[in-house]
Amino acid sequence: MKKRYAMAMDTRRCVGCNACVIACKTENALHTGGFRDWIVQEVSGTFPSLQMEIRSERCNHCSDAPCVGACPTGASHVAEGGVVMVNKQKCTGCKACIASCAYGARYVHEDGFVDKCTFCLHRVQKGKQPACVETCPTRSLTFGDLADPESPVTRLVRTRRFKVLQPETGNEPNLYFLS
Repeated sequence: MKKRYAMAMDTRRCVGCNACVIACKTENALHTGGFRDWIVQEVSGTFPSLQMEIRSERCNHCSDAPCVGACPTGASHVAEGGVVMVNKQKCTGCKACIASCAYGARYVHEDGFVDKCTFCLHRVQKGKQPACVETCPTRSLTFGDLADPESPVTRLVRTRRFKVLQPETGNEPNLYFLS
């Protein structure tokens, strides 16, 4: 069975502490201006009936990733488990993938190549969880294989209400926001 990695983010649990952001920066030795994930606070409603949703966002590792097709050098590619990756040796920094990403999930690394979340594939291949998942103090993040019907992420997506960002793009994102 072919693996399909995904992440579920429980918006009811996240407190916006940025532990995931710091864990990612530390795990991947990102420079000061580099971020592979970030926290979004979205307020809706009319005063005094306001609601705030806090989301930990990153690359959505889309099943139909336009960034991969937009890359003229093949640097953007799909790796094991459907994880969308960038080969920094092949990347020219042309930014075509940045322009094609509906989620603002890519940036130019200070060394000139495009960088983004990798679902910590280097850790996953060793049987570990992504750094953000392992570090989250409220256990808002769940990672796993959607092709495995018993994986925690599959069970959450099957049993909880969720949304994906910008479903109208047809990108088929694999980052699920549980409500």
